[in-house]
Amino acid sequence: MNAPALRPTLAPEQAPAGRAQVADLWLWLREAGAGPEHARQVLRRWLWAQPQDGGRRKLDGYYPAALRAALPALLHRLDALASVALAQDAEDASEKLLLQLADAQTVEAVLLPRGGLCVSTQVGCAVGCGFCMTGRSGLLRQLGGAEIVAQVARARQRRAVKKVVFMGMGEPAHNLDAVLDAIDLLGTLGGIGHKELVFSTVGDERAFERLLARGPGQVRPALALSLHTSKPALREQLLPRAPRIAPAELMRQAGDYAAATGYPLQVQWTLLEGVNDGDDELDGITELLRGRHALINLIPYNSVPGLPYRRPAWERAAQMARTLAQRGILCKLRRSAGQDVDAGCGQLRARVVDGEGVAVAAPLRREAVRRLAG
Repeated sequence: MNAPALRPTLAPEQAPAGRAQVADLWLWLREAGAGPEHARQVLRRWLWAQPQDGGRRKLDGYYPAALRAALPALLHRLDALASVALAQDAEDASEKLLLQLADAQTVEAVLLPRGGLCVSTQVGCAVGCGFCMTGRSGLLRQLGGAEIVAQVARARQRRAVKKVVFMGMGEPAHNLDAVLDAIDLLGTLGGIGHKELVFSTVGDERAFERLLARGPGQVRPALALSLHTSKPALREQLLPRAPRIAPAELMRQAGDYAAATGYPLQVQWTLLEGVNDGDDELDGITELLRGRHALINLIPYNSVPGLPYRRPAWERAAQMARTLAQRGILCKLRRSAGQDVDAGCGQLRARVVDGEGVAVAAPLRREAVRRLAG
C-alpha cells in the first residue's frame, strides 16, 4: 500500500495551535459573530454531520449576517480538524479510518458494527503496552478536545454513530481535561447517551477521582478498565508504564465509580495465548469480579507483525467464557473487529508512517512473558 501524502490542511496562521480544544470551538464561533444559541446550532449540526442550511429555519432568517458570511471558512476550519486520509472496510462491517489532523499528524478511528465508534485521544501513547502497536512509537502529542469530537463528526459523515468508546490510540487518563471536555460536548450537543460514552483507562487514580467528582451539568460516562491479567508482576511487564496499582485495588477504585453511576464496570481482557489465558487467570478473574457490578470482555488478540504474541484458539476463548459464566461472572466473548484491515490499535497508522522515521521500541521477548505468566 502506498502511503498517502500527509500535509497540513490549513495555512499556519489558520491552523489550531498544536491542538484545538472544545473551548476554541466556542471562541471561533463568537469571533464569527455567533450568539450562544447560534453557536449551539452550528456545533450541533456539525457534530451530527448535518447541513447547516437544513431544517425549518433558513440561514438568512436565523443566523446573523456576520455569521453567514464567516460560515464557509468556519466550516472549512472545523472539517480540517480531522480529515480522512485512508479508509479500509472490513468483512465484519467495521471500517478503519486513518484521520489526518490539521498539522498532518495522524490518528485512527474505527467504525464498529451496530453504531459504535472507537476514537483516539493521543497521537501515540506513553503506557507502552507490550502487545500494542501504538505504544511502540511513544507519545508524540496530546489531542485537543476539538480534535477528539471531530473524529465523531467525520465518522458520522459515513454512517450513524450511537456509541463512542475512548479505546483508540492513547491513554485517556493522560489527557484528562481534553477527554472530559469532549465527553461533555458529545453527551449534550452530540446526542450520545451518557452510558454510551465509554471512558477506558489502564487505571489511574487521578481519573477515578475526577470522574467521581463530576457534578450536575457534567456527563458521567461508563467506565472500562484495561486489566488484561490478575497478576501484578505480569501486568507490570505487559503495561510497563501504567501506574503501579495492584489489580485488586484497581477493581476497588473503578468499582466505586461504577456504583456511583449505576453503570456496570467493563473489564477489558485482551487474550494472549500462553500468557493470560490459563486456568490460573480464570481463578484470578473470578476472585476479582465475583460480587461486583461488572462484566468482563474477553477480546482475542489482533495480531501485530513483529510482536511476539498470538491469539488463543477460538475454542479456548469460548471455554474460558463458559467457565466464567458457570461461576456467575458476567462475561462477553468479543470477536475482534476488523481483523482483515489491521484494526488493532495503531496498526494502520504504523503501516502508513513506517517510512517516516517513527521510533519503535524493542518488544519484550515472548519467553520472558511466558515465565511471568507461569
